Amino acid sequence: MGLCWQEMIAELIMVGTELLLGEVVDTNSAYLAQRLAELGVDLYYVNRVGDNRGRIAGLVKQAYQRADLVIISGGLGPTVDDLTKEAVADAFGLDLVLCPKALEEIEEYFRRLNRPMSENNKRQAYLPKGAVALSNPKGTAPGVLLELPDGKAVIMLPGVPVELKAIMEDAVIPYIRRKLGEKNRAVIYSKVLRFHGLGESAIDDIIQDILAAQTNPTIAPYAGGGEVRLRITAKAVDEEEALRLIEPVEKQLLERLGPYFYGYGDEGLETVVARLLLAQKKTVAVAESCTGGLISHKLTNVPGSSGYYMQGAVTYSNAAKTAVLGVDPELLAQFGAVSRQVAKAMAEGVRQWAGTDIGLSVTGIAGPGGGSPAKPVGLVYFGISYPGGTNTFRRQFAGDRLLVKERAALAALDILRRYLLGSLEEELED
Repeated sequence: MGLCWQEMIAELIMVGTELLLGEVVDTNSAYLAQRLAELGVDLYYVNRVGDNRGRIAGLVKQAYQRADLVIISGGLGPTVDDLTKEAVADAFGLDLVLCPKALEEIEEYFRRLNRPMSENNKRQAYLPKGAVALSNPKGTAPGVLLELPDGKAVIMLPGVPVELKAIMEDAVIPYIRRKLGEKNRAVIYSKVLRFHGLGESAIDDIIQDILAAQTNPTIAPYAGGGEVRLRITAKAVDEEEALRLIEPVEKQLLERLGPYFYGYGDEGLETVVARLLLAQKKTVAVAESCTGGLISHKLTNVPGSSGYYMQGAVTYSNAAKTAVLGVDPELLAQFGAVSRQVAKAMAEGVRQWAGTDIGLSVTGIAGPGGGSPAKPVGLVYFGISYPGGTNTFRRQFAGDRLLVKERAALAALDILRRYLLGSLEEELED
């Protein structure tokens, strides 16, 4: 049998009306969730609530019933709408009392800045009875730790990210580690696999039995930005053990989805393509119509792109396709700009123009107008020219103009990736 660990369940409450109005993006919950996972703490709920004393108190009571540790961010400032401590005191029937240590640290903060302290800053030194202050080296609002008789705890942190992180690293993480104990410590570790060319529902169908059988590790699919990611998460005594648990699940997934897999973690398609181009010492030039330079933009976002990206042409008009890329006007007249024939001529033309190993092209209808029954909005043709031949591909994308452009750019990069891996397939003519 493996080692057991003490379970700890946490819940987050993010306080601030500005979060509900969309005026401020909540980055604190993402940071806190990541740090808790690294400690092996299970996080089941993240809540947001406005600056309302009653609603905050109600949410604290609810979280306290479900979790061992409640962490609250925001509402510790000196103004009248900073109500977190008052709400927590209400939730547990406690008075607010002055903490001399907290007051001394606030006064010292203003002395260091050579600024007078406002009277309302004194409010920040009042804590629920029985709580202790957590020093804030980055601001005036101390964190607050309230341990309750049943062993559960409520921790209040400032909403300013730099202050929250400082107190979390200096005081809260050591506290959680002490609570868990050395022998009972665990980690929650995730590995993200990235796929392109299959939608979320198609992937779900292919791996449905694996998803149904999951326990530890768990698998979570999520889609966005024209791709699908599978996050494999394991809970174990350490990262090494978590990776051992993840490995057979990853192998299963790749056996079924291998042709669509392209990378891990935060690695985008452009990074994977760049690495392949540099390793193979190959160069590329890009001819774009409907994507308006987006493919070139992605390729040159990677440091060192001058080693593989030579030049690009945004040839939106037919005249530009002819003048810059040498596309035959008769092809344009007979088949139209959005066609397999023109995509082929663009790829070959840009490769010859730039003198590169590879020429990559895209031409399509991004919308919202310009479509027809024969050539609907979202229709895109791709070409890739290389020593020995040229391949063309047809894709149909859904979404608005920006989404079609994004999906088309990613599809072009994936075609380039497959070519570099030697897995480029022939496609039937229309």
